[in-house]
Amino acid sequence: MLDSVEANNFEALPLLSLNHVSLLCRSVWDSVRFYEDALGFVSIKRPSSFNFNGAWLYNYGIGIHLIENPSIDDFDTIVEPRPINPKDNHISFQCTDVGLVMRRLQDMGMKYVTAVVEDQGNRVDQVFFHDPDGYMVELCNCENIPIIPLSSCSFKQRLSSFYKSAPAKCGFMENAMMESLSMEMLNISF
Repeated sequence: MLDSVEANNFEALPLLSLNHVSLLCRSVWDSVRFYEDALGFVSIKRPSSFNFNGAWLYNYGIGIHLIENPSIDDFDTIVEPRPINPKDNHISFQCTDVGLVMRRLQDMGMKYVTAVVEDQGNRVDQVFFHDPDGYMVELCNCENIPIIPLSSCSFKQRLSSFYKSAPAKCGFMENAMMESLSMEMLNISF
């Protein structure tokens, strides 16, 4: 619980972006092949000081770090493939052509599930599938639904009334988020 401490009292961390996702895998070779062939990632050099099998891949502004653990089944209850469930944990990548993604997955003989999200006349097509170790991956055209921050002032007022403290004012976090969103929109438009 926040103990009457407003989230706004904390300064924003100097975060820039998501750097990488790290995944345990049974076979680095199988996983590298999947992320290269299915998703277009490229293997990159990883530090030579590591004393375990693994691989680093990069594309689209994000890294995937694979760590080989052949005994993954000893630690994970997922021995049999789980059903593909869009409401399960997953990594999501935006794409420009969901149809092309589905054709590639079909060509690779991969099972997938599709879903559609609609909001105020906007439509997002989603494709969900598993990597070789059962991690869920989503590819979608999520940019079709605009990123609109919730009214942070009214949300904070509702939140602060929940915690029985004084209403909060809009602050640094809201301004930083809007500035970041504006810069991303400018970058997209060029």
